[in-house]
Amino acid sequence: MTNRYNWRTLLLELIAILAMLLFMVPFYFLGSNSLKTFGEILLDAAALPKSLNFSNYERAWDIMKFPQAFWNSLLITVTSVAGLVVISAMAAYKMVRRPNKLNNTLFLLFVAAMVIPFQSIMIPLMKVAGWFGLTNSMWGLWLCYMGFGSSLTIFLFHGFVKSIPVEIEESAVVDGCSPYGVFWRIVFPLLKPMTATVLLLNSLWIWNDFLLPNLIIGGERTLRTIPLSTYSFFGQYTKQWDLALAALVMGIIPIIIFFLSLQKYIIEGITAGSVKG
Repeated sequence: MTNRYNWRTLLLELIAILAMLLFMVPFYFLGSNSLKTFGEILLDAAALPKSLNFSNYERAWDIMKFPQAFWNSLLITVTSVAGLVVISAMAAYKMVRRPNKLNNTLFLLFVAAMVIPFQSIMIPLMKVAGWFGLTNSMWGLWLCYMGFGSSLTIFLFHGFVKSIPVEIEESAVVDGCSPYGVFWRIVFPLLKPMTATVLLLNSLWIWNDFLLPNLIIGGERTLRTIPLSTYSFFGQYTKQWDLALAALVMGIIPIIIFFLSLQKYIIEGITAGSVKG
């Protein structure tokens, strides 16, 4: 029995290692080809670079105006995620603690909105954005992210708030705490695991998003994010893979660092509250 268990453990570990190597293959192609010339990429994309050629990074940095693109991505990601956390947490708390027909209906509408594909509402979105003057502006992009991201964020906070005992809030009210004080001083600190999960998931989505920024601010060069700036290396007749891959590496490094610093909170945030006791 022990030998069989050991063999199963070794087999599972081997499968896990192979899966990890499989998922690392795209990163290998991305990193190695970003150090090659365009001719070397066309000759053999799977080979290791003959030399460490960092000129691709220098040229991509200048052409895409990376500092400006980085600032735009950082600004829209931070403001959108912060707004989603604050508004969605308060909305989810209200829906859980005041379970009337209106709040229950609103929650069902938010959940139903999660299954609507973005491609089916692109044309109506652009018409509405044009009517209200939201195109070619950071403000318009921020509002769109708030609208599209609120469904999943409210759904996650809604499930987590249910695990918080009501008695804690009642004790705070007896001590003279206001409704807003109860939420910000008592409830919101207890939402830390789910808040970290929401921060991570929404940051990954907004930082790497291409389609929505392309629709809202695609024509405004000074507002382009990193994905939009990277797309400038792909034209109708030319595709500068050497510069594009270098730009992709520079673009994913910040979000990878952010992901590695918060990844442990994903499972904690999702599983917290699943066992009561």
